[in-house]
Amino acid sequence: MKAIIVTGAGTGLGKELSLLLAKQDYHMILTGRTEDKLAAVKEQIDQSGGSATALPLDLRNLEDIKEKALLISKTHEIYGLVNNAGLGYFGPFSEITDTEMEEMFQTNVFGTIHMTKAVLPYLEQNREGLVLNIVSTAGLRGKKNEAVYCSSKFAVRGFTESLQKEYEGTEIRFVAAYMGGMDTPFWDDSEHVADPTRFRSAAEVAGIIFDNLEKTEIVIESKKS
Repeated sequence: MKAIIVTGAGTGLGKELSLLLAKQDYHMILTGRTEDKLAAVKEQIDQSGGSATALPLDLRNLEDIKEKALLISKTHEIYGLVNNAGLGYFGPFSEITDTEMEEMFQTNVFGTIHMTKAVLPYLEQNREGLVLNIVSTAGLRGKKNEAVYCSSKFAVRGFTESLQKEYEGTEIRFVAAYMGGMDTPFWDDSEHVADPTRFRSAAEVAGIIFDNLEKTEIVIESKKS
């Protein structure tokens, strides 16, 4: 059974994409930092007749990424990677701290790049694969009070588009998903969005992405309030 790795699979869009992909007979490798949330998603997949493994992973730790990719490759045929995990701090640029800037780039940019670098050799070995990068519309245009967050997402956009050109003509595909705000726990510790419930649910966005995976670019704008 071919396996797909999902980062940030314990909640939100990562969870919903994992549930959908599991129904397509992929073995889901659920990664993230919160073990109980990963275990809950694994149980949900198992109960629906799917197959999944919960695997704690810290995207800020390069050695952990390399070790876990090797570990997965020994027991599963790695077919895909969903770079979903993301982190955002919002507010006037002058008030964003150095630590917040570093954390956003460490997770959003370097986490995505390092995960892709670790998994690609196995896709090349199998001569096929799918890398889905969850970017956000913050990677398409600048936004007020999101300067550093947008910067990190623009970086992921450039990374994705470059690999699309680099692997053009092969069976290894890179897909970029650009979505607006979603009603997920992403906003729990932020006052940047007053009412996240006006956004699409993670399940709705996951469905749109899933239905458009044949494309290289998927744009899902926020619902207007």
